[in-house]
Amino acid sequence: MKVRLPEKRQFFIDNSDLFENFGNSFNEAKPFFSRRIGLARDTLGNLIQNDIIGGVRLSGKLNKDWRLGVLNIQTAKDEANEIASNNNMMLAVQRKIGSRSNIGAFLVNRQAIGDEAYITPEEQYNRVVGLDYNLASADNIWNGKFYVHKSFQPNDKKGNLSSQATFTYNPRRWRIVQDLVYIDQDFRADLGFVPRTDVLKWGNGIQHIFYPSTGMVNTHAPRLLSVIYWRPSLDYKKTDHRYSASWETAFKNSSTAEAVFTNNFIYLTRPFDPTRTEGATPLPGDQGYHFNQLELAYNSNTSKRFTYNATATIGHFFNGEITALGAGLGLRVQPKAQLTVGLDYNGIRLPDPFADADIFFATFKADITFSKSVFWSTLAQYSNKQENLGINSRLQWRFAPLSDLYLVYNDNYFTGTFGPRFRSINLKLTYWLNL
Repeated sequence: MKVRLPEKRQFFIDNSDLFENFGNSFNEAKPFFSRRIGLARDTLGNLIQNDIIGGVRLSGKLNKDWRLGVLNIQTAKDEANEIASNNNMMLAVQRKIGSRSNIGAFLVNRQAIGDEAYITPEEQYNRVVGLDYNLASADNIWNGKFYVHKSFQPNDKKGNLSSQATFTYNPRRWRIVQDLVYIDQDFRADLGFVPRTDVLKWGNGIQHIFYPSTGMVNTHAPRLLSVIYWRPSLDYKKTDHRYSASWETAFKNSSTAEAVFTNNFIYLTRPFDPTRTEGATPLPGDQGYHFNQLELAYNSNTSKRFTYNATATIGHFFNGEITALGAGLGLRVQPKAQLTVGLDYNGIRLPDPFADADIFFATFKADITFSKSVFWSTLAQYSNKQENLGINSRLQWRFAPLSDLYLVYNDNYFTGTFGPRFRSINLKLTYWLNL
C-alpha cells in the first residue's frame, strides 16, 4: 500500500484533462502528473515537500475545434537537501476531429536552474514530446488511443520511446479490448508517472453482457482477460502474465458484485522480498513464480445515504499464500456532509526462511459544507508498513466565482514513536481573471 493524496490544488484542477490525459490509457506511462510538482527527493532519497515560488497557467478553447494549454511553474532551491530550483513547463494543443475524436500534441520540460555542484549531469533537464490520437465514434461503439512519446535528457537522445495502440469495440452486448504498449528502457518523464520501463505489453479482453428480463439482476457479464509482458532488454523474455476469468453482476438496486479467478506469473530478474521487511531473506532471483488467486468484491448502491463495500482475495502469492481483506463505509448527510472510512489488510505468509507480513492501510475522509461559499475537507491515512499517519485538512472560502482562499494544514507522524515527520500550515489564494 502507498499513501496517496488526491490533487486538490485549484491551479492544477481547472482544465486538467488538457494536461493530464496524454499518455497511457491504463496509467502505465503518463508524461505529466501534477502531483510531481511540489515534491522532491532529499539526499537520503525520501520524498519531501519542495516549495513552489510561483506559476502561471493559460488554458481553454480557441474556437469550437481548438484547445490550448500552457503551464509554467518555478520551484524553490533547497540547499540543505541538495534540491535545485527547477522550471517546470508544459505546452499542450488539441484539435477536435469529427464529432467526438481529437488529436493532441505536447511538450513537457523540466529544467534545473543554477550551477550548484550537487546537480548531476542527468539532473540538468528532462524533456518529453508527443502526439496522441483519441478515437471515439459518434455512436460510442468504437473507442481507442494511439500515441507516440519521446524523451530527451543529457547524453541520452536515442530511442527513449513510449507508445500505445489500444481500441475497444463496445456494442450493447459485447466489450472487446486490444492493447499493445511499448515503453523503452531509457524513456524518462520527470514530471510524469512511469512506474515501469523496458516493457512490451499485449492485452486482450472479451466480455459478453446478458440482460435478464426478470429477477433481481439487471445485467451479468462473464469476461476473459489476458495481459502479457515481455522485456526487450532481455531478448524479449516473458516476465509477467495475468490470465483471468471473471463474472460481473449489476443488481436492479444499483449494487454490484464480482468474482475473479486469476493465474499469475512473475519472473524475478533479481532477489526480491515481497513483504518489504527490513533484513528479511529475499526470494531468489533469475526465477519464475506461478500462483493462482480468487478475488470477490461487493459494492452497495452509491446513491443511498449509507454505503458500503467489501473485497476479499485468497490464494497463493509467489511461493507462499495471501489473504487480503478490505472494507469501506460511507455516510452522506445531505446537503451538509459526506464521511467515508476504509480499511485494507494484507496477510502474507511465506515458507521459511522468508518473512511473513501483516499490512494495514486505513483512510478517513470528511467533506463538510457550511454554506454555498465555505467548505472543509479532511483526509487522514495510516500505513503500518510505512509507519506513517498523514493528515491533510483544508478550509476553503469561495469569495467570488472560481476564486478561493484556502487555509491548508498538513501533518505527518512516525507511528512507531509517534513523532512528527513534518507539518505545515499554508495560506493560498486563487483569483479568476476573465479577460
